[in-house]
Amino acid sequence: MIAGDLPNIEDDGLEVPGLDKLQVAAPSSHPPRILLLFGSLRERSYSRLPTFEAERLLRHFGAETRVHDLTDLPLPDGATVDHPTVRELRDAMTWSEGQVWTSPERHGAMSAVLEAQIDWVPLALGALRPTQGRAPASMQVCGGSQSFDAVDQMRILGRWMWMVTTPNRSSVAKGFEDFDEAGRMRPSSDYDRVVDVMEERVEFTRWTCDRSDDLTSRYSERKEAAETLEARLKLSSVR
Repeated sequence: MIAGDLPNIEDDGLEVPGLDKLQVAAPSSHPPRILLLFGSLRERSYSRLPTFEAERLLRHFGAETRVHDLTDLPLPDGATVDHPTVRELRDAMTWSEGQVWTSPERHGAMSAVLEAQIDWVPLALGALRPTQGRAPASMQVCGGSQSFDAVDQMRILGRWMWMVTTPNRSSVAKGFEDFDEAGRMRPSSDYDRVVDVMEERVEFTRWTCDRSDDLTSRYSERKEAAETLEARLKLSSVR
């Protein structure tokens, strides 16, 4: 095979990735849109508290935020997709350009409450992809010894949902010690890491929000779309 030849691929407009594809003529002027999800229903939830702390930081950094209220969210497949809370969640996913997921560590994993929210959102809603190209950041709260099992699981899940998962993450070792009676996070190295992650969350969202279509454009899908269009044109000409 001659150098540069590609086996089993015909000359069908195969694009060469380049920086020219990522040039944005008119970058977005609106604030980065960040959706925050948390994974506990307790009244004093130690995943809700850092979520609100993260929201304050994101707003300070110039982002527009929404925290999803999961109170009435049914279990996946426990209701129809017309359920009001499910529709609200899916609309928020589509609205968002970046996300923050915060979960307590339960048995070495993310909580079922957080995963249930993500499980309600498919990879595609008709022509819309509510998760693809968006960038999630992950945080977890532990009850004692520090662990990164839940955030690592969330990062894998983010990649599975075709999301641009950011490299940094936060793990709060003792959530019951890090928050005061008013629910604010006390100064600590854990707080500093939350600041780091939210700063990175805004930066990554600004970098990717206008380039999502190019970053997630796939040869196989472009080829399938072209074949579908060709088949429709042939059918139309026969009629």
